[in-house]
Amino acid sequence: MMRTRIKTRRRVTALVAAAGKGTRLGASIPKAFVTLRERSLVERSVTSMMTSGMVDEVIVLVSPDMEDYAARLLERRGLLRNGEVPVRLVHGGGERADSVWQGIQAIEENEGVVLIHDSARALTPPGLVARVARAVLAGHPGVIPVLPVADTIKRIDAPAGSSVVETPSRALLRAVQTPQGFDLGVLREANLAYFAEENPSFEATDDASLLEWHGYPVLCVPGDPMAFKVTTPMDMMLARTIVDEAEPTVFEVPGGVR
Repeated sequence: MMRTRIKTRRRVTALVAAAGKGTRLGASIPKAFVTLRERSLVERSVTSMMTSGMVDEVIVLVSPDMEDYAARLLERRGLLRNGEVPVRLVHGGGERADSVWQGIQAIEENEGVVLIHDSARALTPPGLVARVARAVLAGHPGVIPVLPVADTIKRIDAPAGSSVVETPSRALLRAVQTPQGFDLGVLREANLAYFAEENPSFEATDDASLLEWHGYPVLCVPGDPMAFKVTTPMDMMLARTIVDEAEPTVFEVPGGVR
């Protein structure tokens, strides 16, 4: 009797970055813990990863001083003890690149796929998460979701300068979102090379740029307008408006919830 061979896919781990302060939002607590309809940005981001159908584990990167707060928050929502997709907390670093590296080192497997997501992109659809993960599983070392650029972009002569050097064609420009997806071994290799440099030749503004610097190709897949990043009070107003429209109000009534 022939046995049916079951094909298993590589394990997918999502790192949710929530260790930053987010001072531009002007909130009294770190941005990841600001709420939209009683659910914090980090809770919403974790849920998006969990409901994508592609993620096997979620690691939330938090600052040490927010660990207890984050644990209580996620525990209250039943996210830490979810039976299907485990969620755990790992201390992040001073800069985003440091936090991501801490998260990568916390992954026990040697092979697999890692998704890196900003908690501030709290309304990211699970379908976008799945699209990125599937592209990495198909064999691409790095995958990023992108959107066309609407504004005209100018390159100037210096950070504090005022003279235009050139106007790149918008046809070849894209705005990058998260989650960004990577082959775990490749991303580990790129991070090891980056942190081994005493004075890196560039600043890793995102994880895809680190992969590019290390000589690997990065694939673009369609992004989603809902994956916008909550950075300023205006962004938060937009997010609250969207949530108010999309999520019906729940009223407490005697004998139950209506």
